[in-house]
Amino acid sequence: MRARLAHVDAVIIQAVIAGALSFSHLHDLAEAAGQGGWKAWAYPVSVDLLLVAAWRRMREQQRAGQPAGGPRLWFLVALAASLGANVATAGLLDLDDVPASLRVVVAGWPAVAFFGGTLLAHTPRTPQVPASSVAEETEPDPPSAPTAVEETHLDALPATPTDPAPAPASAPAVSLPPALVDRVRALAEEHRATTGQPADPDTVRARLGLPPSMTATVAAHL
Repeated sequence: MRARLAHVDAVIIQAVIAGALSFSHLHDLAEAAGQGGWKAWAYPVSVDLLLVAAWRRMREQQRAGQPAGGPRLWFLVALAASLGANVATAGLLDLDDVPASLRVVVAGWPAVAFFGGTLLAHTPRTPQVPASSVAEETEPDPPSAPTAVEETHLDALPATPTDPAPAPASAPAVSLPPALVDRVRALAEEHRATTGQPADPDTVRARLGLPPSMTATVAAHL
């Protein structure tokens, strides 16, 4: 535990030092490009906020299984702005005579950052679908009434009825999503480890919040 805390403290200290240096370089570059006073201090705040916001949104979309191309693009833009300021203030650029192109880039950064932050803030999030809703969606639709053509065809059949072949009892009536199947098996293993007895399909079905008609389906996956 002590080693883990020491590792976290080292990471935090390193992040604070790196952030302070990058913050100072961005301030110096903005001030050299003609953005004096409070505006020179606002530039590093804008770059760092866009960097953090893009990283968090990129991670959220990756965990949800969605493409994260947009957040990744804005993360690279903010990273390029921060890295460019660090390199430019390392003696490769004369801060007393900043090129006009760099002045244009620094002056246009607020509009770029505002546009990127707006897109990141209004990116739709994927709602979490509860297991009960998934089970309701997987229930089969009720059989529709026969059409007129089907009724005419049935009337032409012989009057002696034939019993349909019974469906095998072991086949599940409804297929469950893979995530729900894993949850069923996890509950069954938990019940077996706690009581030493096989799990009751009806009990597992009730814990998942599934309708009674899904008991046979749950039993097929135990």
